[in-house]
Amino acid sequence: MLGIIVSTLLIAIVVNLILKKFHLPTIIGYIVTGTIIAYTFSLHDAVNNHTLKEMAEFGIVFLMFTIGLEFSIEHLKRMKKEVFFTGTLQIFCTTVFVVLICIFILDFDFQTSLIIGAALSLSSTAIVLKTYNETKEIKKRHGQRVLGILIMQDIAVIPILLMISIFTIKGDQSVIYIIGETFLAACILLLVLYLSGKYLIEPFFTLVSESNSEELFVASVLLIAIGSSYLAHSFGFSYSLGAFVAGMMISETKFKHQVESNLTPFRNLLLGLFFITVGMQINFTVIAENIGTILFLLPVLLGIKYLIIYFIVRIDDTKRVAFKTAVSLIQIGEFSLAILELARSGSLIDPLHSQILIVTIVISMILTPIVLKNLSSLAATLVPQDVLQTKNTLLVKKDTRGHIVVLGYGHIGQAVAKKLKEDAMEYVIIEQNLKYYDVGIKKGENIIFGNASSKHILESVNIRQSCAVIVAIDNPEKLHLICEVIDDLTHNTKTIVKITKGSDKKALKYLHLEHVIVQDDIVAKALVAETKFCKI
Repeated sequence: MLGIIVSTLLIAIVVNLILKKFHLPTIIGYIVTGTIIAYTFSLHDAVNNHTLKEMAEFGIVFLMFTIGLEFSIEHLKRMKKEVFFTGTLQIFCTTVFVVLICIFILDFDFQTSLIIGAALSLSSTAIVLKTYNETKEIKKRHGQRVLGILIMQDIAVIPILLMISIFTIKGDQSVIYIIGETFLAACILLLVLYLSGKYLIEPFFTLVSESNSEELFVASVLLIAIGSSYLAHSFGFSYSLGAFVAGMMISETKFKHQVESNLTPFRNLLLGLFFITVGMQINFTVIAENIGTILFLLPVLLGIKYLIIYFIVRIDDTKRVAFKTAVSLIQIGEFSLAILELARSGSLIDPLHSQILIVTIVISMILTPIVLKNLSSLAATLVPQDVLQTKNTLLVKKDTRGHIVVLGYGHIGQAVAKKLKEDAMEYVIIEQNLKYYDVGIKKGENIIFGNASSKHILESVNIRQSCAVIVAIDNPEKLHLICEVIDDLTHNTKTIVKITKGSDKKALKYLHLEHVIVQDDIVAKALVAETKFCKI
């Protein structure tokens, strides 16, 4: 056993050093390592070892725990549309589409079709979030859409596992009893984790910190992460769901950054083990015997998921955000492997079909980090920036500098423009609402019709050379999106925003805004006054 461990470490290091020369991520190196050791030491069956699978799964557990640290309950509330609407719709549409194909084209029975459809609707939390964390894409608009869908997919694992339990019911067990028991367990679990996080975690970490022992603090972090996961598993849910909720609880405390720092080494080590177990599932014999089926199945599955996710996100977002979100989630994930294995052991799916799907899923996972690494360049090449048709567009001259860009011409925007005019300051307004745009035209304002979250529109008014950008928009979601886009252009060093209450300032912290005005009686005056602190 020790020889296998040493060999695995050596192979992982050598493979990753080689791949780094080609700028390929370590995820692929770990998967390749798993395949090599599986054939070198005949370990294909070892991947089914219960202890090894649980250790590997804790890589995902720690990943979800650290993701939870970045997303407080308030943040999750703001993401409710991404999680509960977009995420649910994506899972439902993908499952239904695959079920119809399985029943009417492949002639599978309904139970098998439903299990396959549900499994293929899931994406890889481990690969996508690890890559997004490393590239900081998680904080961008498409990163938020991706995270919301992945959270919902993680939640969906619970009813999928419940469905498999119902399909394998034997004897006198009642379906209603199983559903009721699961619902009650979920309520108790969430209540216990919420109350523990609200009243126990911060005093506990304070007590541990006072000991000035780094070892005790690290042990405490592991206790919380593993303990919450074990508690969730005891109630019949996935380990990662409990870890995610625990992470959100800690995100409300002052210890979140230290906790994340201490947990990262364990997370990366166990994630490496997880990807090694994924590589161990690649069976070249199965690939050789079913190469035609796999080569047909892979693009079809990826294409179906891409189209479904793209059109769902496109309902209320730009083409480029929809493209990046869809491409990020087209692969099939690690929970799908577990679901198919569980279904196979319960005689709900043919072993050959299960093995073909598993190999297809693993290949889709291998391709993902390569695609994600080149996502921005792919988007720039394949999806032009959304350019809205503008009406009577008054573009700023290329050599204009030191002007003020006002985003929004509602009531606040009109008051800001009036104050700027009184102070004889040069400004340009961007407004997407035709009613307010027409009001501005009638008043003779230098106003442009367009979407303030479009980089094309912002660059057309020389935003980089402006002395200040005033965001006169009330909608918090739009304000966040616009500030993220401006951050890419000017790093928000001269962005001035208005918020309705002090607590909202915390939500904007990650955007590094230097000029935030808490609403007062004379908002316009305060916003304009802040421009003197901005520099070109």
